[in-house]
Amino acid sequence: MAEQRQSTYGQVQQHQPQNYPTDAIRGMLPEHSPSKSQIIAVVTLFPIGGTLLLLSGLTLAGTLIGLAVATPLFVIFSPVLVPAAIVMALAVAGFLTSGAFGIIALSALSWLANFLRKEGAATTTTAPEQMEQFKRRVQDTAGQIGQKTKETGQAVQTKAQEGKDRT
Repeated sequence: MAEQRQSTYGQVQQHQPQNYPTDAIRGMLPEHSPSKSQIIAVVTLFPIGGTLLLLSGLTLAGTLIGLAVATPLFVIFSPVLVPAAIVMALAVAGFLTSGAFGIIALSALSWLANFLRKEGAATTTTAPEQMEQFKRRVQDTAGQIGQKTKETGQAVQTKAQEGKDRT
């Protein structure tokens, strides 16, 4: 609401209320003051956060100093370190692969045991008959996989031949 004033020359001037920069900040602040538990939390966590920030800065500085000292050593010993790193990577990959194959084998055996239990409960055939049925199913599955592999191999050969013809 503008106030009206009359100037010394008889003109009427409208006076607008001034907007201070703090008015925008006041709109962001909560209307009530923080509770005691909030104040205690801030007072407690501020030093802890500052200490952790200081420790992270010291860790970064130590890492950079260590890297600056170790870099020349890495350059000097790189003919030894690179092959050693490759051997270590291959060893880790071998252990992970063997573990994965072990898990796959256990899951396959578990599936086979469950499959045989379900088949035994569903039919009243004897064990040798069940083994014959299982052998036939495995042979059928192997034949289907072999057929798919053969089709895929032929498709790859066709694509390879088309690629050779283009060049």
